[in-house]
Amino acid sequence: MTFKAVLVGCGGMAKGWLRAVRETPALAGRIEIAGLVDVDEGAARALVDEFALPARTGSDLPAMLQAAGADLLFDVVPPAARKPVVLAGLEHGCHVLSEKPMATSLQDARLLIQAAERAGRLHAVVQNRRFISGVRRIRAFLESRALGDLTGLHCDFFLGPHFGGFREEMDHPLLLDMAIHTFDAARFMAGKVPLAVYALETNPTGSWYAQGAAASAIFEFSDNVTFTYRGSWCAEGAPTSWEAAWRFTGTKGSLLWDGAEGFDARVVASEGKFLNDLAPVDVPEAPEAAKTHGHASVIAEFLAAIEEGRRPETDGTDNIKSLAMVFAAIESAATHARVEIRE
Repeated sequence: MTFKAVLVGCGGMAKGWLRAVRETPALAGRIEIAGLVDVDEGAARALVDEFALPARTGSDLPAMLQAAGADLLFDVVPPAARKPVVLAGLEHGCHVLSEKPMATSLQDARLLIQAAERAGRLHAVVQNRRFISGVRRIRAFLESRALGDLTGLHCDFFLGPHFGGFREEMDHPLLLDMAIHTFDAARFMAGKVPLAVYALETNPTGSWYAQGAAASAIFEFSDNVTFTYRGSWCAEGAPTSWEAAWRFTGTKGSLLWDGAEGFDARVVASEGKFLNDLAPVDVPEAPEAAKTHGHASVIAEFLAAIEEGRRPETDGTDNIKSLAMVFAAIESAATHARVEIRE
């Protein structure tokens, strides 16, 4: 089956989507990019030229969906513009795949879930970091109980990107625009339910963001598991991976992951000492290689869900759980209080 897709939002992020469609054999023959839409039609025309696309361009999304006969809407607009874009796609009868975050409020996220259900269409979110090898490897490793019962997961995220544009002007740029990736990955790898959070949000001296470039948070997960997060988007020097640097602790041992190819897992080899002897253990490769290709794997999973009549892994009904972590952290930072997480 070939799907006709319209992509809306032709900034830098759109190139990652178009490359994934063009360069992934499993997608290239299944998706026709039939239209590109942007408030600046020149940006859409530039992408048509760069990617040699036989696609229409325009600035009127409903008109483009109609003219292109779209089956899919790829939503790559800034978060503040997301709700009307998704609603337009669903009203046209499209399945919609959105950039993160799913919405700028939980109320809007619930509204989009309801709209998708009324339309009988899927609305899913590109949590592409859930679809990388390291995250899938760790999920399987923890499920194998190689570390025994999981007791905690802890991550550091420190980078200094100079984006320019909306991220440097928006409120809560780290928590709302980036931490959603990390929180979703934590929830996925742990396989636990987020229950509550205490968070602190700051804008450090020297920050080039208008607000909230750094944050720390302590999350309570189900089964007495703790997830801690320390992050900054204005940390020059000694950068972590974009996937963060992680420590997982269990009743039998611990795993360190540098967010790239570095895995160091050690478990108790003998007991009875002040500090028990430890032995290294291997972290096997990800069990499903097809689900380790980031954007391409998200899109492929989305198409498979449409064809199989099921919800995709990052469907809005699941992704709202990660979004709820973000908004609970923002509320906690504002109130200086522990906040229970509710969808």
